[in-house]
Amino acid sequence: MESVHCLSIIVPCYNEEKTLEKCISKVLDIEDDELKLEIIIVDDCSTDHCYEIASRLALECSNITVLRQNVNGGKGAAIRTGIQAATGDFLAIQDADLEYDPQDLKRLLEPLKKDYADVVYGSRFLSGGAHRVLYFWHSMGNKFLTTLSNMLTDLNLTDMETCYKVFKREVIQSIDIKENRFGFEPEVTAKVAQMRLRIYEMGISYFGRTYAEGKKIGVRDGFRAIYSILKYNLNKVPWPIQFLFYLFIGGSAAVLNLILFLIFLQLNISTNLSIVSAFIIAALFNYYFCIAILFRHKARWRSVTEVFIFLLIVLCIGAFDLLCTKYLLQANFSPSLSKMISTGLGLVFNFAGRKWIVFPEPGNPDWKPQNSQ
Repeated sequence: MESVHCLSIIVPCYNEEKTLEKCISKVLDIEDDELKLEIIIVDDCSTDHCYEIASRLALECSNITVLRQNVNGGKGAAIRTGIQAATGDFLAIQDADLEYDPQDLKRLLEPLKKDYADVVYGSRFLSGGAHRVLYFWHSMGNKFLTTLSNMLTDLNLTDMETCYKVFKREVIQSIDIKENRFGFEPEVTAKVAQMRLRIYEMGISYFGRTYAEGKKIGVRDGFRAIYSILKYNLNKVPWPIQFLFYLFIGGSAAVLNLILFLIFLQLNISTNLSIVSAFIIAALFNYYFCIAILFRHKARWRSVTEVFIFLLIVLCIGAFDLLCTKYLLQANFSPSLSKMISTGLGLVFNFAGRKWIVFPEPGNPDWKPQNSQ
């Protein structure tokens, strides 16, 4: 006889009074003699009757727990609260809006129960059950985000943004989740990829909602997802890829430097002050985005020391650019070629200085789950 497992299901909800009770009813239907459920409803400070409905359901069913956020923190914050309270063998996330069919969770559990997976993704884009036909550009956005994520995680997922991700409980509880809204999906994908876990993917049904029916994710969340993909992956990818993204950051800073210089001149600020002011602002822009998405996100140095080291590298590269350009000019190189060579070398040294001096980040040992094969 197959052993009994317990599945913790986190149900984050915000103003889902119309669908919550039906959703929980569908979730309870998957419980049987071989699968016990622990349902944790996390009300994200709803302004409708969501919390009252959840509380009543908890009184009627002993395996339902209700937690309430004091402030509306977002889906990721609600999930984080639920994960901390979970005690089952496995953990899944169930949106309260009826877009996903809980019956699919039983299939997604199989690779975990047989211990040849640590995480299983339910893909809306693989062959599976019924799929409601909705927004073309929304699906293209999902595919773009999945592709970008795959490029940096070296995974071949078809649906990174899916709600249905089922984990071994100790795996998800070992992850320090930072994102409060829909950035949770790319963040957790980046972190499970870095842990070198055994990840599987299976097709699922999808009954999507329209915005008129209450769908909440929007354009702002799409941009946050892009930011999260870069933030949680770029500091771990091989340095040639980091260098390519640094070229974008450095190029953006150079354009900002030029624009600010021209603006300051139009404001009748002296040439020298315009040059210095535009340069410093662009350098700080470069510094911020190096921290935000490229190298790492927690300062090794105290902030004042770090800024000093950063500016020292900038000044050294500036001096190198000046001396290299003059040397090449004296060697009868054309002015344009001299500047191109010195600028190219400067970008390489700039990147090296930031990566290995200003923002050094020691590698973290791979996390290996117990019984990993």
